[in-house]
Amino acid sequence: MVSIDHVAIAAIDLDRAAARLLDEVGLASVPGGRHPRWGTANRIVPLGDTYLELITVEDEMAATASVFGSAVVRAVSDGDRWLTWAVRYDRIDATAARLGLTVEAGERARPDGRVLRWRNAGTDDPGRAPELPFFIEWDGPESIHPGRTRIDHPSGARGIAWLELDGDPAVLDRWTDGAELPVRFSQGSGGIRAVVLRTPNGELVVR
Repeated sequence: MVSIDHVAIAAIDLDRAAARLLDEVGLASVPGGRHPRWGTANRIVPLGDTYLELITVEDEMAATASVFGSAVVRAVSDGDRWLTWAVRYDRIDATAARLGLTVEAGERARPDGRVLRWRNAGTDDPGRAPELPFFIEWDGPESIHPGRTRIDHPSGARGIAWLELDGDPAVLDRWTDGAELPVRFSQGSGGIRAVVLRTPNGELVVR
């Protein structure tokens, strides 16, 4: 199984970014936690099987010591912006071997004290193009996946319909071994252009 797990937004300030999402597009969020290894912290916009992640630099020294943390530092230097995205993959070890990636374990404590654990590959790969996702595999029951947190969005958003990416679709196809993912491409320098969400009133475009 391959599916979009989440999309990350680099934010200068988590609370201000959360307030802007709520005011401008009707998306509510909840506190996330800290990633000590990356020097970052986050908030979560739950969307069922998926979620949006607001992520900021909390410890610049720790952040600049890692590839992923450094990417967040660079992103927020020019304001809030799309950072990266992740696909959930139940064959993460085989995928990592195929691409020459290292599988690493990660965890963070939720505000209620429960610990979320996962395995990821490609997160700290310096050669990963900005339009390419990293891979994640969660350890634990589906009920504690960040997207499953109960919340009411004023927009009624209930999942990611598709992503708009800049870049070469052939590169993504090779990276994901031909996985069918809901993405559309435009010509550009690479990266995420928009996330389109499903709502009862149609699609909601977040840019």
